[in-house]
Amino acid sequence: MGMLSRLRGLVRYALGQLKRPNMLKVGDTAPDFEVQDHTGKTVRLRELRGKRVVLFFYPKADTPGCTKQSCGFRDRFPDYQKAGISVFGVSFDTVEENAAFAKKFGFAYPLLCDTKRELGLAYKTCDSAQDPYSKRLTYVIGADGKIAQAIDTKDPGAQAATLLAML
Repeated sequence: MGMLSRLRGLVRYALGQLKRPNMLKVGDTAPDFEVQDHTGKTVRLRELRGKRVVLFFYPKADTPGCTKQSCGFRDRFPDYQKAGISVFGVSFDTVEENAAFAKKFGFAYPLLCDTKRELGLAYKTCDSAQDPYSKRLTYVIGADGKIAQAIDTKDPGAQAATLLAML
């Protein structure tokens, strides 16, 4: 990525931070969770303590913006791994829907299936358990279990590269 492109991404990110929806705040303790991923494996945040974690919430599997965002993380996943950062996509989709999405686009990271909206409610990506879709928010959780960054994602296609450059 060229310097000008990187600078534009950082400016878009900074401007997106000026007006945020109701979100968890930097320094808050990240809510623990236990949820199935797209392979049926149970993922628990408490088991990731000591590692940095990116949780990116997306509205619906296999839709244009969600595909751009998820493929961005797919393409940079080896770089996130080298940096010691675990990446998880989160949506309200079923295991089957997320499994098909992961298979179609070759995602090497887990897609968490928050069908009960428990993560969505805890991380403020929805207002009720009846909401059909998650808001497009991203949280970076530090090794200490605290929110290190809270991002209202404005450019899903550029997010993975922009975030990686900041981390």
